[in-house]
Amino acid sequence: MSDAALSRPKVRLHVTQSLGQGQTVTLEREQAHYLFSVMRLAPGDALALFNGHDGEWRACVTEAGKRSGTLVCETPSAPQVMPPDLWLLFAPIRKERTDFIVEKATEMGAARILPVATDHTNAARIRQDRLQAHAVEAAEQCGGTYVPPVDALRPLAEVLAGWPEGRRLMFCDEARAGPGPALAGEAPGRWAILIGPEGGFSGPERARIAALPFARPVGLGPRILRADTAAVAALALWQAALGDWR
Repeated sequence: MSDAALSRPKVRLHVTQSLGQGQTVTLEREQAHYLFSVMRLAPGDALALFNGHDGEWRACVTEAGKRSGTLVCETPSAPQVMPPDLWLLFAPIRKERTDFIVEKATEMGAARILPVATDHTNAARIRQDRLQAHAVEAAEQCGGTYVPPVDALRPLAEVLAGWPEGRRLMFCDEARAGPGPALAGEAPGRWAILIGPEGGFSGPERARIAALPFARPVGLGPRILRADTAAVAALALWQAALGDWR
């Protein structure tokens, strides 16, 4: 087989089936439409598959139809890489900016994404299935082999009341805007990041969170950031200090 034929496929697809040598993958209707109508793949063309636990596999199209299709796994092309045990808690904002947060959290290595309702949260509901689809698309685009689950929207107080023992919380408090090392002296491990809504945390809410024994209140620089910008900045800060960017 030529070097060109063995080059890394440009198309990546997340699937739910198990992957392995010679494994046949049957496509759902939307997947078939994407591969054959949008990306114009045909029988014999190669693509990359991943499912979140079997790594990435090079596969070949064996059957292509308008509503279905079949792929066959050929060889492993990348190992399974799991992200650090990092959660992102954020208050939903406008739809396109909430989409942005989920996409960037996936790209930047969050292991779980938890939308939470705070005192000043503007969005009363989310489409969990649509946000999960955005996470899948982001993983396909960025080359990751893991897709973080996106939880249903829950009140922040409820999430904190059931907080798991041993997980620390990086509480990004806009009232702490200013210079200084945000995570000095902290160690890697099980963490979560909490980003507030567009209107910020309420005073009582801020006091309750800061008093939690597992919370680590931090600032994100000398300027107050938009909620979607703050999510990206906080993820980058944590990854560089304690995560897999070190």
